[in-house]
Amino acid sequence: MTGKRSARPRGAAPFPTRDQVLEFIRESDAPVGKREIARAFRLAGPDRVRLRDLLKEMKEEGLLPERRRHRPAGALPEVTAIEVTTVTGDGDVMAAPLRWDGEGAPPPIRLLPERGRPPGVGDRVLARLSGSPDGTWTARTMKRLDRAPGRVLGIFSADTGGGPFGGRLIPTDRRARHEIAIPRGMEGEARDRDLVEVEIVPGKPLGPRLGRVAENFGSAAGPHSVSLICIHSHGIPHAFPPEALDEAARLEPASDDGRQDLRAVPLVTIDGEDARDFDDAVWAGADTAPDNPGGWKLIVAIADVARYVRPGRPLDLEALKRGNSVYFPDRVVPMLPERLSNDLCSLRPDEDRACVAAHLAIDARGRPVRHRFERAVMRSAARLTYEQVQRARDGDPDPATTPLLASVITPLYGAYTALAAARADRETLELDLPERQIRLDEAGRVTDIRAAPRYDSHRLIEEFMIAANVAAAEHLAHRGKPCMYRIHEPPAADGLETLKLALRDMGVPLPASGLRPADLNRILAQTAGLPQGRTIHELILRAQSQAAYSPENRGHFGLALPRYAHFTSPIRRYADLLVHRAIVGGLAESRAGSRGDGLPAGAEGAMRDWGERISSAERRAMAAERDAADRYMAAFMQDRIGAAFDATVSGVTRAGLFVTLVENGASGLIPMSRIPDARFRSRSGRRRSGAANRNLAVQIGETVQVRLRDAVPVTGGLLFDVLEGGKTPKHRRKRQAESGRK
Repeated sequence: MTGKRSARPRGAAPFPTRDQVLEFIRESDAPVGKREIARAFRLAGPDRVRLRDLLKEMKEEGLLPERRRHRPAGALPEVTAIEVTTVTGDGDVMAAPLRWDGEGAPPPIRLLPERGRPPGVGDRVLARLSGSPDGTWTARTMKRLDRAPGRVLGIFSADTGGGPFGGRLIPTDRRARHEIAIPRGMEGEARDRDLVEVEIVPGKPLGPRLGRVAENFGSAAGPHSVSLICIHSHGIPHAFPPEALDEAARLEPASDDGRQDLRAVPLVTIDGEDARDFDDAVWAGADTAPDNPGGWKLIVAIADVARYVRPGRPLDLEALKRGNSVYFPDRVVPMLPERLSNDLCSLRPDEDRACVAAHLAIDARGRPVRHRFERAVMRSAARLTYEQVQRARDGDPDPATTPLLASVITPLYGAYTALAAARADRETLELDLPERQIRLDEAGRVTDIRAAPRYDSHRLIEEFMIAANVAAAEHLAHRGKPCMYRIHEPPAADGLETLKLALRDMGVPLPASGLRPADLNRILAQTAGLPQGRTIHELILRAQSQAAYSPENRGHFGLALPRYAHFTSPIRRYADLLVHRAIVGGLAESRAGSRGDGLPAGAEGAMRDWGERISSAERRAMAAERDAADRYMAAFMQDRIGAAFDATVSGVTRAGLFVTLVENGASGLIPMSRIPDARFRSRSGRRRSGAANRNLAVQIGETVQVRLRDAVPVTGGLLFDVLEGGKTPKHRRKRQAESGRK
């Protein structure tokens, strides 16, 4: 048989894993069966029986088709194993196939509702799939593949009554409906209100679930308990292996040998006040080239992380495993150890640092004219904050920005004005959903939650980074080099359905086809002054396709760009590190050249797998960060239980109404059982809900008044009661007024 590679060296070989079998099948040029697999892995006797059983299990799990000779295809099979990737604000459970060998990202799959607890993010099920002509997929659960987890994180509640149980575990996962009993003697050193991880132990079939305390993280009231819960709940790797730390400790600063010298250029870093790592610096000046009147020259210098993190070494393997840094209000789980992120690769003022510099030229309307990349050595002229730069621009410079105002800050804003014009010309999607800023005291308690300020200085840095990212993608594409693109495809038809229905009720049309960012901007402008305006922003955000990383360019819908890659943050994103390696690997003709820190051999064939892994890691990080924000919000709202709030309906599901508070953006649920009509029902297909006796009718975007009934920081859940709102039919209003009913 041709096209197969030798899977094992001569001599005794270990029994293959599922992944090894699938890899062998995937890399074979022709269909293979049990005989070819056994021959490739040199299995004989009892091992062939084990292989037969393994292939049978893999078929049952949907990893292999039912036919005898296996060859995974790009099309989704009728029955396959899928993993839940997200639960939308409307309660839709979205999933992706565990195995996908088609072109590009796998199609999203909507899991149909089922009885009992719906699967949560990370759960895996064996499902029967159904496709529709418009390319959308739905799935019906056949069986759960991931049963009860082996370990559960939660709060230990001690029982001092002398019964058979030493306590119980209150799970931190809001989807968990049942507590876990801890038999006396299995609680270890856990004390009341400690954050612990419990290992499930066998119990009686009809009795409570039993567990044994396996690990104790200390008091749940501790200053870092929220982020610790999120780290463990979402499986965020947070402890660096000793070999990675040892490698980082042995690193020496890069020499300037063979690098361009940019130390005389007044590059500056502009970050938030609490930033600790500074991996990008910027400079701008007028372009004096005669063919570019009114144009600008830009330099975006990025820490040369590829110089230190070499392919295949412990630091690289751990960085790929993490995929990105994860940011919580009280801590950062970095992709790289502090020796790199806060030292060697941090562009601190007045210190020589190795960098990869993007030299860009743009015209007076911000359109790219030319670019080039080089390895260089730089010395930051200042570490500035967004607030400092904005105050200086507004006429109130401080001692740090005064000497830089004319020579550095003013040209930066000049170039930004041009880039902003180019952005307007492209008609990018302009969503305005302010980020929540969570403030903590020294004890880790929430003191305030407010919308983060948004200055032109923020937008300036964003536009400089976008320009450098576009140049990186163009640079690699034009040279035929592998590139890890940042792709964002147009919204899928099913994702737009909720938005379309909400807009229809408001009399705002949505194009039937050929949707562009400009069309969504028009809708945002039309609904800006309405009470539903914020909800429309959120619905448009929910309708967007999931951005991802892929070696196959599919453009960026939101930024209205035909080609885009992430280049500017290799300290905190593995995708950027791959782009750096591709660029420096192509600089062999320069003085610095590639020193074994470019893309490794065989990288082109591995790019798709890397893209899937880091895209998954990004989704994991986003879920953990969102989870932490919800928990902090619940803690902040605990003191306001019983208070009334104005809210907008953000989702209508069988579980009840999801609402978002106007005051601070907190989101929670009005359970179906708390709506003042037991027969309240959801009118499927309309995203509108109405009571059977027609006392109450609400739809997405409408304003309601709610009362906070419960706030649970352990799970991050908020529960509300509805006081009034929606639309009450006229023939009911008089009767309600007479009877005093609300």
